[in-house]
Amino acid sequence: MDASVLRLAPRAAFSPLKQRGRGLLLALLFAPASAFAQTHTQYPGAAPAAASAPLRVCADPNDLPFSNRAGQGFENKLAQMLAQSLGRQVEFVWHAQGKDFLRDTLDADRCDVVMGLPTDDHAWGVLTTRPYYRSSYALVYRADAPYRLKSLDDPRLRSLQIGVHATGDDWVDLPGGATLAHRGIVDNVHVYALFANTARANPSADLIDAVAARNVDVAIAWGPLAGYFASREPVKLEVVPLTEEHTILPFQFSISMAVRYGNTALRDKLNAFLAAHRAAVHELLAQYGVPQLDIAKPGAAQLQARAGGGDSQD
Repeated sequence: MDASVLRLAPRAAFSPLKQRGRGLLLALLFAPASAFAQTHTQYPGAAPAAASAPLRVCADPNDLPFSNRAGQGFENKLAQMLAQSLGRQVEFVWHAQGKDFLRDTLDADRCDVVMGLPTDDHAWGVLTTRPYYRSSYALVYRADAPYRLKSLDDPRLRSLQIGVHATGDDWVDLPGGATLAHRGIVDNVHVYALFANTARANPSADLIDAVAARNVDVAIAWGPLAGYFASREPVKLEVVPLTEEHTILPFQFSISMAVRYGNTALRDKLNAFLAAHRAAVHELLAQYGVPQLDIAKPGAAQLQARAGGGDSQD
């Protein structure tokens, strides 16, 4: 399983696709570089920070709604809550997303915690906590469109212009593109590369911007990103979580924090924090427009089996 982030390419970079392929999946990670201690925000019920070693959290400096250098993402806020609960200060270690993200950060002992990993994804040899939310990919389209889309089975998806994310040259490396290609929907698909231009703020908003501007009719995007950016567009957009389970790659994921393999003591502390602050975490995610599914449902466990050529019914 590869690691990647949900970012999109600049609007000018998309073009209709004619190739097919199959690749692996997503992961909602972060990235490298300079460490800096963030201003502490006091959260009710949490112990004040002590003058002990900071809790080092690897995060992407430009990946809203998850994290950014200004501390505006929900993973920034969650890390602050966590550190405060542990009586420590949080120190973000910024690192750009990429295939070797975990090797270069968590495995290299540059940080203690990484947020936003699929719960059942242990391919990188990390320990994950119990999930703190579960979400899905979603359809995003203008509310004033003359149609109402509810699922990937809608026959109008064969003619509407559809935008999807991709992490590289293989445009079917994420669930949206992979499932469309598997269904023979190719010529009307437009790709927004995740790693195209990270020099400007919020490059991952391009796909949702394209829907609002009518550059595409509908987008398939990871739910947290879709919900957050759709709510900030000048026109009303519909965000429809996709709950289909019989797709070539899963559309739903339970999401956890991760620590280095073997660090069960810290993993257990994180689990205790999540159990004690479940309502606060839910509320935090709601403030960012994150579509939240039933966290008790399995789903991510299907990821590896299907990515490896399991018995997909799609």
